[in-house]
This record gives sequence, structure tokens and C-alpha cells, in this order.
Amino acid sequence: MTGKPKGKAMADSDLIKLYSGRILELAADIPHAVRLEDPQASVRRRSPLCGSTVTVDLSLENGRVAAFGQDVKACALGQAAAAVVGHNIIGRSRAEIDAARDALQAMLKADGPVPPAPFDGFEVLEPARDYKNRHASILLAIEAAAEAAAEAETAANGASYA
Repeated sequence: MTGKPKGKAMADSDLIKLYSGRILELAADIPHAVRLEDPQASVRRRSPLCGSTVTVDLSLENGRVAAFGQDVKACALGQAAAAVVGHNIIGRSRAEIDAARDALQAMLKADGPVPPAPFDGFEVLEPARDYKNRHASILLAIEAAAEAAAEAETAANGASYA
């Protein structure tokens, strides 16, 4: 038991722990917060629990993210996660993005370690482990990026065989 009453509002001390200054700084400064005009892939993800949405556009060049844009309509935790993604995604391969997604899921849901560099900035979201209702919003940006990278890779591979 975590000491948090079920079904009741979070205590002020819980809010302070969860919404740290660093999370609020990240939420206020999301990189690549402009949609791309002609992306290879565009993916919109929504959290049914809270209604947060993230739309990710990206293009690959030589199997790595060359262009990235995102439109984030989420809580501060979802915005902070999108900022970590935005700060680190350029130059990453699909495999690196998939690994970051899987590591973030494990960190939140299975007390796994913080995702490795370059996505180690997700460390700031460790306090959210105890708040399962926040996990979906936190995962939106990296899940959308992983899906978009897969779509762009498929499109690029299909185009190269045409």
C-alpha cells in the first residue's frame, strides 16, 4: 500500500512530489512543437482516461529521424514526456525509439530502470510510477513516435522497391 487514499484527491504533498519544478520546466518548453508540412508518417494517439492527445509527424533519412514535429494537448506529465522525446529523437533509429518506448513502459509499470541514454531524461517521470492513471498520458508521445517511425520505415522500404 502506498499510503494514498483510493478514490480521493491527491494530497498537496503528493502533487508537489509528482509535479516537480523540472517536470513543469519541460512541460513549458516542448521542442519541435510545430507539425511538419510533408511528413513520411503522422500518428495521433489519445488517452481515453484523461483525453490527452499527441500527434507526431516524422520523416526518416537513411533509417534515422531527420524531421520531427508534434502537437501536444496533454497534462503536465504528458507534456514533459513529449519534451524528453522532442529533445532526443532527431537522429534516432526506429530500434532506438522502440527500445525507449519499451523501457519507459517498464519503468512505469514494472519498476524497471530509467530508459538509457539518450532517453534517460524520462527519469524525471519516475515519481509517476505510483499513479497508474497518469501512465497513458506519459506514454503518448513515445508510442506515437514509435508507430510513426514504423510507418515511415515501411513506406521508405516500399518506395525503394518500387
